Amino acid sequence: MSADGSLGSRSARAPAGAGLADAFAEWKARRLADPRFRRFAARFWPTRFVARRAAGQLFDLTAGFVYSQVLAAFVRLRLPDFLYAAPRSLEEVAARIQLPVDRTERLLDAAAALGLARRRRDGCWGLGDLGAALVGNDGVTAMIEHHALLYDDLRDPVGLLASDSETELSRFWSYAARDPAAAAESASYSRLMEASQAFVADEVLDALPLSRHHRLMDVGGGTGAFVAAAARRSPSLGLILADLPDVADLARSRLAEKGLASRIRVHGVDIFDQPLPKGADIITLNRILHDHDEPNALAILSAVRAALPSGGTLALSEPMAGTPGAERAGHAYFGFYLLAMRQGRPRRFDEIARLVEAAGFSGVRECATATPLLVRVLCAQA
Repeated sequence: MSADGSLGSRSARAPAGAGLADAFAEWKARRLADPRFRRFAARFWPTRFVARRAAGQLFDLTAGFVYSQVLAAFVRLRLPDFLYAAPRSLEEVAARIQLPVDRTERLLDAAAALGLARRRRDGCWGLGDLGAALVGNDGVTAMIEHHALLYDDLRDPVGLLASDSETELSRFWSYAARDPAAAAESASYSRLMEASQAFVADEVLDALPLSRHHRLMDVGGGTGAFVAAAARRSPSLGLILADLPDVADLARSRLAEKGLASRIRVHGVDIFDQPLPKGADIITLNRILHDHDEPNALAILSAVRAALPSGGTLALSEPMAGTPGAERAGHAYFGFYLLAMRQGRPRRFDEIARLVEAAGFSGVRECATATPLLVRVLCAQA
């Protein structure tokens, strides 16, 4: 915009070598930054829809934290299961969650606006589409409740970026790493770990052709949700779980409870100090790499490469930055979650591929998953 602010003025000259797409993006940003242009666009019928959509998107960004807290209250009060069982009157819901009727109605109205609940024509309340998706979905509900820690850390986002001080999230994960046995005694921690592992197990297993393999080792497998799912899928597949010694002890107990103690070998190993056991022709890393910075990520991949025979398969799964249609999840959500953890970062598929190749793998390819927003799978050969 020129000094006199006229709408018809030329934008600043694009830098030498800038592409047409960048030049257009700069021009558009300058137009949208002009309040007079925004008023004009909101009134002019060819641009009215675009202007209103942009205003709505900006409002949703501003109100996003409020939306997340409505969701948190809806889940914390166990309303998905309660409304799924049968339609409920307002008074029934209020009695169940022990809130005044007017506050209950405020919560239900907010939940309905977000697609979590639905007011029926008879005045009773049921589930909306998003609320129905929460029923029986322990992985999602566990993460929603866990996010209270992240929200505390995000009270001052600039401070989070500027400082390397300890956070609520880093305290949570460092405590679990220092004393996994004690952490597992916490019902919330145990539920989060097992539910979040099971959350993606089916997605990953659907993408992997396990019939061509004779033994799978899951590295960093926690208490065994993934190998237990693999055992159900492939009765003849040999299975190994490798994790830190204290975690391995917990895995043995959990797998024994499921009747899988004789089916799955469990090894306690610190991958940064000890070699992984051999014997597997496919090794899985499920949501492990993005928790680590480059040196440790490369060390993990190198340890996996050393444990695999020539021609063996690496299957690495995690949510990835730059996933088409899920760009916000990559750099915005996972970027700040891992920042609050104080370790790791989201990576694009090509960035992970370069690390994998640096560790000695070849033939990097993607094994498609049904929900790339949740998890993508990179496969490579040793």
